[in-house]
Amino acid sequence: MPTSFTVVPVKDGARKAKKCRQEEDVEDDNVLKEEDEEAAGDGVPKENSPFINNTDNDKGNNYDGTNMALFEEEIEINPMVSSLLNKLANYTNLTQGAQEHEEADNDEGPKKKEVKSPQMGTFMGVYLPCLQNILGVILFLRLTWIVGTAGILESLAIVLLCCSCTMLTAISMSAIATNGVVPAGGSYYMISRSLGPEFGGAVGLCFYLGTTFAGSMYILGTIEILLTYIVPKAAIFVAEKKEDEVNALLNNMRVYGTCCLALMSVVVFVGVKYVNKLALVFLACVVLSILAIYAGVIKTIFEPPDFPVCMLGNRTLQNNNFDSCLKTKVIDNLTVTTKLWRLFCDGPELNATCNEYFVLNNVTEMQGIPGLTSKVISENMWSEYGPLGKLVDDKKLESVGVRASAQDKYLPYVVNDITTFFTLLVGIYFPSVTGIMAGSNRSGDLRDAQKSIPIGTILAIATTSFIYVTCVILFGASIEGVLLRDKFGDAVKGNLVIGTLSWPSPWVIVIGSFFSCCGAGLQSLTGAPRLLQAIARDGIVPFLQVFGHGKANGEPTWALLLTAGICEIGILIASLDAVAPILSMFFLMCYLFVNLACALQTLLRTPNWRPRFKYYHWALSFLGMSLCLALMFICSWYYAIVAMAIATCIYKYIEYRGAEKEWGDGIRGLSLNAARYALIRLEEAPPHTKNWRPQVLVLLNVDSDQGVKHPRLLSLTTQLKAGKGLTIVGNVLEGTYLTKDTEARKAEQNIKSAMSEERTKGFCHVVVSSNLRDGVSHLIQSAGLGGMKHNTILMAWPGTWRQANDPQSWKNFIETVRESTAAHHALLVAKNVDSFPTNLERLGEGTIDVWWVVHDGGMLMLLPFLLRQHKVWRKCKMRIFTVAQMDDNSIQMKKDLQMFLYHLRLNAEVEVVEMHDNDISAFTYEKTLVMEQRSQMLRQMQLSRTEREREIQSITDESRNSIRRKNPGAASSTTRSRSTSAAEDTQEDEAQLIHDRNTASHAAINDKAEAGPDRVHMTWTKDKLFAERNRNRECNANVAVRDLFNMKPEWESLNQSNVRRMHTAVKLNEIVVNKSQGAQLVLLNMPGPPRNRGGDENYMEFLEVLLEGLNRVLLVRGGGREVITIYS
Repeated sequence: MPTSFTVVPVKDGARKAKKCRQEEDVEDDNVLKEEDEEAAGDGVPKENSPFINNTDNDKGNNYDGTNMALFEEEIEINPMVSSLLNKLANYTNLTQGAQEHEEADNDEGPKKKEVKSPQMGTFMGVYLPCLQNILGVILFLRLTWIVGTAGILESLAIVLLCCSCTMLTAISMSAIATNGVVPAGGSYYMISRSLGPEFGGAVGLCFYLGTTFAGSMYILGTIEILLTYIVPKAAIFVAEKKEDEVNALLNNMRVYGTCCLALMSVVVFVGVKYVNKLALVFLACVVLSILAIYAGVIKTIFEPPDFPVCMLGNRTLQNNNFDSCLKTKVIDNLTVTTKLWRLFCDGPELNATCNEYFVLNNVTEMQGIPGLTSKVISENMWSEYGPLGKLVDDKKLESVGVRASAQDKYLPYVVNDITTFFTLLVGIYFPSVTGIMAGSNRSGDLRDAQKSIPIGTILAIATTSFIYVTCVILFGASIEGVLLRDKFGDAVKGNLVIGTLSWPSPWVIVIGSFFSCCGAGLQSLTGAPRLLQAIARDGIVPFLQVFGHGKANGEPTWALLLTAGICEIGILIASLDAVAPILSMFFLMCYLFVNLACALQTLLRTPNWRPRFKYYHWALSFLGMSLCLALMFICSWYYAIVAMAIATCIYKYIEYRGAEKEWGDGIRGLSLNAARYALIRLEEAPPHTKNWRPQVLVLLNVDSDQGVKHPRLLSLTTQLKAGKGLTIVGNVLEGTYLTKDTEARKAEQNIKSAMSEERTKGFCHVVVSSNLRDGVSHLIQSAGLGGMKHNTILMAWPGTWRQANDPQSWKNFIETVRESTAAHHALLVAKNVDSFPTNLERLGEGTIDVWWVVHDGGMLMLLPFLLRQHKVWRKCKMRIFTVAQMDDNSIQMKKDLQMFLYHLRLNAEVEVVEMHDNDISAFTYEKTLVMEQRSQMLRQMQLSRTEREREIQSITDESRNSIRRKNPGAASSTTRSRSTSAAEDTQEDEAQLIHDRNTASHAAINDKAEAGPDRVHMTWTKDKLFAERNRNRECNANVAVRDLFNMKPEWESLNQSNVRRMHTAVKLNEIVVNKSQGAQLVLLNMPGPPRNRGGDENYMEFLEVLLEGLNRVLLVRGGGREVITIYS
């Protein structure tokens, strides 16, 4: 349905709009010259087009009209529709090949020649170039031999197999080529933008190697025609014996091929424009040669050409060194021997000793080309494969049976020069159907590329397929099988076999094929360096960037040198039959990925996939891809493996070292779809215990400059994950997103850099929230997606929570602990995280100590195992400690734990530590008193200034009175200290006040202990407490506690729950320090925060006491589910 546009003229500002349009026209003209101004390795110059949101040129166009005042701010960023449409209308693409370089050569002034809009249509721009590239050396030099060796049926199978492959590839290529504008770059551009830089670079380089080896094949074909059919006497190496003929031919090919390559490289370097202008001449040679073949076939119906083949028995003879197909002849009534006699006998005499087969069999002469009306087609229907050195014979002729000897191949018989089989012929034939991308490579020259490329390419493939199929049938129906299997035409005096069939003269084919091969070789040496230059300028392969440079006009000088060097490798191989399968591999791999790109884009249904060519389907693309893969292994399985290994190496190199490009490729779309599918599958059910692994959310802090505070937290994450599972590194910035977006981006960049340095593979998530508490809560709730959500939270211990002016530091920590428990997430808290080892350190001897106090689902067992998978902790041994109460059987506990670890397949030392029920010490009471006084002080710090001063004074007086009753001397000292502290109104003085009160309490205890020996000696130490208990064993517990309260009356007001908790922390800390102070890492159950939020500040003190004296500690709190199992 056509779309109607209505243009509404706007009078206001018309002059200014006209001026703007003139400026835009100048800028649009400059767009066409951007390629010469681009530096090497700067990406793809062609993407700076109006189809991309490129508004740099619009920023200078200030809008000062009044009709569109509502959109003033938008116009500063986005162009007006009129400006965009103007650019689209004036958009054109630079031409492909050497046209832009020709223009640079013709520049004589400072002003460049204007680039004309492309005018090529389908016939001249796509059809004829494809025809020229497809038809070539294999058709003229090898097709008759393939038909004679494989037979008509198998030859048709080979042709149909290869042509079907290229036709399916052309359909996929047409869909890709019509899905938007394809800038100059052709097939490489299509593949790389469809499959991404990794695949694009790998396949692009494979396509480059294929094009380069195609140049070698064409040059070898040129030299073979020259030395075999045009001037055989020009050979430098001449074989004296028949067995040396193959080596002599190969050496001649190497010498002349190298000279021809050097000459062609000079021509390409100096005058590329002449190569392009001669393209039509070369194409005319191909067309005339094919017409001569068809004319010759038609002529055989009425008058078959006279090309006799000399047969000895049923064996074909080389007709190079004799003039008559006779053993003897009568001259003046005398019987004399011929030259043929001398080839098989040891002398010209009639009684000379001759070869047995020569004596027993007659010499006959048969027509090599009996014509279409003969019934030779039935004889050529089946294959005649054979090993190296097999004699070419005719089964229908009579032959006296003499067993063939190994020396027969050195006699003047026509023999196989290589071992023949079906798959070999497929590899040799396939290069004759390549060249289908010649049209897409000229996309910049076409008037309507999206229309011309599909029609021209498919018509060219259909035409060439018809030519190949008809040639196979006509050759088999017109030429004798022995002549078809004669690769070099030795049986017809060294004539080109296909030339013997042509009309009016064999020289039409010989000369036509010679110039055709020359032109194809020049085209390959012209196109391959530019393809390499395009890859180098994309910057995806760092070591190729030097090949992106060239002459001032852009001619790829360095790329041409590399191409000539690689082409020389093919020349040194010297055998056309050996080089053909090599380039078949690279072209097949390129076609495979073209089909893959089309299939992926179709199946993924990406919004940008809207090709104008509608006659495609993903099933056809997959069939073409499968056919390409099958042909690769059919041609040569070892060449296929080598080609795939080369492509894989290039892929991995680009993946690890190449530049990161975002081209909207299909592989990224495939990854998104695969991720979506996997996430949906993961969402269906929670993971089984056997599949459980820590998916970590790392809560990372940044400083005021958005720098990472604790990078060792990332190191610990890497060591814990060993590159597996999900890792999300989260950070919260306080503020609003509108004002903190710059800081958020900077923080995210810094965190990503730190993750890269610490080799932490994962995702970064920076949240801006009005306060830190809400931000952390949002992260815990919303980080991750679907089944890929975190189940473990890793954070650092707030080491400065006592010195922090803001009590929110420890409150946030406790709330995070509560929320992780509510969300059923495991929690890991690393204390002294900055002392943890980096990824480069290697811990030698040492232990990882696990203190298993309460069962947490097995986290304490699993974490050391995961850590020891990393090379940092690999040499550390694992020890597990568990705590036994008075009524526990510690010996049985140890046995049970060892058995449990055995079933878990964990190697660890086991030790059971007995923790006796002891009376609460004075040290514990004093610790609790200090803690509660400090907590009360912290609560008062949240009051108003007047209330805070009043409350502080009342607390000070109460404490002073209490201490004065026990020790007047210490109290007077404390009074002076308190009065000084209360005089100043700062938070530092308040913290100092707490310290002074603690000091006074300590002094009171010590003075009391020294007051008199007759009184109860209770000190801060555990030993003296035990001694006092033993001395007063006859007293009951109430008396002991009452005595303690008499010593410190303020202890009586303490919360007994806090006293018990402090007692546990002190006792457990003593045991852990005693056993694990030298451990490399201590893992310990983390107690939960109190249900009553009023005791939060006490909770922090409990944890501090519990961890006192330990270096590296990892507090572990389970998520409420089993994470390790004994079952398989």
